[in-house]
Amino acid sequence: MFVPNVYTVALGMMIVSMLCWGSWANTQKLCRNWRFELFYWDYVWGILLVSILLGFTLGRTNPTSADSFIPNLRAADMHHLVLAGVGGVVFNIANILLVAAIAIAGLAVAFPIGIGLALVVGSVLNYIITPKGNPILLFGGIGLVCVAIVLDALAYRKISRDLKVSAKGISLSLLCGIGMGLFYPFVAKALKGENHLGPYTVAFVFALGVLICTVPVNYLFTRRPVSGPPVPLREYFRGSGLVHFWGLLGGMIWGMGTISNFVASYAQMVGPATSYALGQGATMVSAFWGVFVWREFAQAPSSVRLLLAFMFLCFVLGLGAIAVAPIVSL
Repeated sequence: MFVPNVYTVALGMMIVSMLCWGSWANTQKLCRNWRFELFYWDYVWGILLVSILLGFTLGRTNPTSADSFIPNLRAADMHHLVLAGVGGVVFNIANILLVAAIAIAGLAVAFPIGIGLALVVGSVLNYIITPKGNPILLFGGIGLVCVAIVLDALAYRKISRDLKVSAKGISLSLLCGIGMGLFYPFVAKALKGENHLGPYTVAFVFALGVLICTVPVNYLFTRRPVSGPPVPLREYFRGSGLVHFWGLLGGMIWGMGTISNFVASYAQMVGPATSYALGQGATMVSAFWGVFVWREFAQAPSSVRLLLAFMFLCFVLGLGAIAVAPIVSL
């Protein structure tokens, strides 16, 4: 099983995680006129597929080792397997709630409430479980990232003409944030203790939890969507091969980032709090795509461009503080 032995490699994996988490949604943008509920079916299969591929490659560098993918899966006890599966279920519900919150309240409300709350909840809980890293740099960096998320939201709000803020949208954002903050501690606990899972095995069981949860939850959202008319399941089979490909690719990109994050957090010098917090810099990556590739702010006034400049500055400073937290002692 491949696990980084030096911090620079672990940092590289956390950056890969951030890039993947912030980039997968571009595949959904490429599926024009294809409902997210339909996209999501392929997305979850992509997550499971990449967990199997990496499990049998990087997770099996020494097939005879007890830490290798299949031996580790066989040796793990039910307690750790359930923790990893529950982590997948919690994440999946939170992810679907995030999409629902965006549909109702817009990015300007859903992201600062949902992702900001998730960053704080997840980082604090992960640090309690595994207290690694300089807490001043870690939580100072998290604070700067939260400021950057708020600035990003304010920029979106200034250019949004159809922003609808409702109690329902705020409630969904809060629930999403709590769920997104809670899923990673389940993973962190599954990676600890006797008969624990390795990061590649955790990723596989986590992906199974996502898939199992998707069947009832996403079906419910297709029948009772928060926005738009119901989506008959038969519409999924009418989609072109290209839209199904983008869905699988989106899931594989997200899954690649997640496994990179799990592996980095498993490294002795990192810990889950730093790995999770740095991975949540994905919001900056998604903002980068929106600003420089999709040109979402092309017609924005100078006041919005100033907000974006401060947003990127706060992100860079915050992520830099988080990145050096594991190697700077108090």
